[in-house]
Amino acid sequence: MNLPVLSSTFFLTLLMGVGLVFFIRASVKDRTEQLELFPETDITSTLEQLQQHFHQRAYRLAAVQTEAQQLTFEGFVRPSWFLAIFLSLLAAAGTLCLALVLSLMFPVWGKLGFALLLLSPLAGWFYWQKAGRLEQVRLQVEPLEPAAATSSQMRVKLTGHRDELALVRLLFQQQPAD
Repeated sequence: MNLPVLSSTFFLTLLMGVGLVFFIRASVKDRTEQLELFPETDITSTLEQLQQHFHQRAYRLAAVQTEAQQLTFEGFVRPSWFLAIFLSLLAAAGTLCLALVLSLMFPVWGKLGFALLLLSPLAGWFYWQKAGRLEQVRLQVEPLEPAAATSSQMRVKLTGHRDELALVRLLFQQQPAD
């Protein structure tokens, strides 16, 4: 192969490697969002429903702040075996591509590039170490201003992981207020 083809292939492989590293890092990124609910029922039954939902999802009530009308639920989020294996396989495919390009560019040292494949399980290990963490969901009850009051006089603000908030949104069958 000629040099321009090899150098451009090497450059594209390095770009792919950078994207792979950012993809692996993004697998453990904090995805905290906010959701506002305007319950149609009274606030007591809404809070009981939310507390029961979080209890079923293995969250426990960690803190109650009565003056701020805020509840904090905590739960341990377990890492996924599937995602750990998947990330390790992606890292193996990426390092294999890099090793192949290196073996073409540097035939004398090319076989040493395949030793990079031994590093691919580190991607799954990194995910496993960082993904298992204690997550919090904060629930705050606020009264609505008289001008903005509709049929409900209270607003429930939830702050937590986006997957948990999506389940709460499904529970109440409503979209977030904009």
